[in-house]
Amino acid sequence: MPTCGRASRPPPSTNELSLNDATVRTTASEFALDPADAERLANLAGPFDSHLRLLELRLGVEIANRGNVFRITGPGDALPRAEKLLRALWDDAGRETLDESAVHLHLAEAGADRIETDYEPQDVSIRVKRGTIRGRGANQQKYLHAIATHDINFGIGPAGTGKTFLAVASAVEALNDGRVHRLILVRPAVEAGEKLGFLPGDLTQKVDPYLRPLYDALYEMLGVEKVVKLLEKSVIEIAPLAYMRGRTLNDAFVILDEAQNTSIEQMKMFLTRIGFGSTAVVTGDMTQIDLPRHQKSGLKDALEVLRGVEGISFTFFESRDVVRHPLVARIVNAYDARDATDKATGSAP
Repeated sequence: MPTCGRASRPPPSTNELSLNDATVRTTASEFALDPADAERLANLAGPFDSHLRLLELRLGVEIANRGNVFRITGPGDALPRAEKLLRALWDDAGRETLDESAVHLHLAEAGADRIETDYEPQDVSIRVKRGTIRGRGANQQKYLHAIATHDINFGIGPAGTGKTFLAVASAVEALNDGRVHRLILVRPAVEAGEKLGFLPGDLTQKVDPYLRPLYDALYEMLGVEKVVKLLEKSVIEIAPLAYMRGRTLNDAFVILDEAQNTSIEQMKMFLTRIGFGSTAVVTGDMTQIDLPRHQKSGLKDALEVLRGVEGISFTFFESRDVVRHPLVARIVNAYDARDATDKATGSAP
């Protein structure tokens, strides 16, 4: 009997997980997709089982199989939807070659949004050239888990908490595993309190100074030579935020860095560029806004508008998450304390 490579030790049919004061009850459902056909099974599962993984993430279930016999484990109300979707995709797999767009369309038609639970974030490890990267502390682990399970992610907090570094690491792993076809690094070209004047060179040379932190992370994980080659082939693309208008980004990992310096219009424009098979990570520090005083940050506005939208994750970092020199955390705390005092007394910053 053909095996799809996702077979795992069968979970118990019923399980209760205590989550703080709540209890989530999981059940299992087992069924066969007939007729048995190895080629059709591979079409259903997708490259590296990407289609099954997408169903798992969107529905909040686990899918295991031996050949055409499938076992779904998860919250009881999610199991019928998952089985129905698998059967619909199985029918389509017998007639056409499935891609992620087809899977997304089936999910959209079924109104299938991921069921949010209070499960503890799984330990996510990222394999890159320099070795294995894991989150340090609860917030970094939550951040990595959110990136692995959501299409749009916000990482917000002070400098040195690993927001950009971990996003780039996740992007590099997704590229190496073939889950995406390209990396797109985006940043608003806003001067940090300094008037730099006219910058010579082509577009990449003009934007390079603003994207140096992203380059540094890429060099560390891939090596300079490989990064240069991928840039030449446009597998890695560097783009100022203003140049994203009108595009639709499919099968891409997109990182918007320094998002606190976006306008409301720019943030909305960026978030609506995301296409099928893509992951977006938005990072920013609300204490380092370089916009004119009268202009509201697009990141701050997005927090207010999107906090209740399903499928979007928010991870908030604090000074205790800083992984740079210990003085950095103390500096962050000192500024936070001053800002809190100014707010309480009504003093101007």
